[in-house]
Amino acid sequence: MNFEETYIDKIICGDCLEVMKKMPDKCLDLVVTSPPYNLKNSTGNGMKSCTTSGKWAGAALQNGYTHHNDNMPHEEYSKWQKDCLAEMFRLIKDDGAIFYNHKWRVQDGLLQDRQDIVSDLPVRQIIIWRRKGGINFNPGYFLPTYEVIYLIPKPKFKLVPKANAHGDVWEFTQEMNNQHPAPFPVALIDRVISSTNAKIVLDPFSGSGTTAIVSMGLKRHFIGIELSPEYCEMSEKRIEKNKIQNELWRIKPLTLFQDTE
Repeated sequence: MNFEETYIDKIICGDCLEVMKKMPDKCLDLVVTSPPYNLKNSTGNGMKSCTTSGKWAGAALQNGYTHHNDNMPHEEYSKWQKDCLAEMFRLIKDDGAIFYNHKWRVQDGLLQDRQDIVSDLPVRQIIIWRRKGGINFNPGYFLPTYEVIYLIPKPKFKLVPKANAHGDVWEFTQEMNNQHPAPFPVALIDRVISSTNAKIVLDPFSGSGTTAIVSMGLKRHFIGIELSPEYCEMSEKRIEKNKIQNELWRIKPLTLFQDTE
């Protein structure tokens, strides 16, 4: 099968690094993603396995993901994410970009700002995603209420007209009505994709498929990669429901790649 038949408008169940390595250079316009944060690898007492106490008591993430324990040695996690970002960067066109959402945290009393992951990449801007609230019982630092989105573009990347007026501090409520333990807010992904002219959007950590759903609504094509079969099934169900409700928009194969390199 060709590239379009294999990847376009598909949720691919597999290891994102292995899947991306099989994709051709400069085959897509935009990456919007948020990887696992490795939260269970903590120097504090944050991610408890019980449900009655601890920083993350009652939170779905305390049980982890279905096929990822979120507890890698830090150096291993950092290398994994660097390798993933290198593949994402290879896949975007010369006017493409990566929007990489992550969270800073305090470890061993010092800020872990993810520079060990992004330092070799051309980060153009850091966007602050101000969340509605947060949890912190540590008296050594203030309550963290934001995450960061790294804008990592190729040289020719530009926003659509007037999109820059959104500024670099975005306020969105966390997605609550979703079975995935750490879903992207729909409004946040909509902000990113609608601020670009991207035709093909990749989410290599696609989770419950929110990036795919938003892409469809904005009449863009998507590629989702997800390790967990359960989350892939969740995504497919959401996509099918969206097709029924909105009549899936498609571009004929001959016009899809008419202006690509």
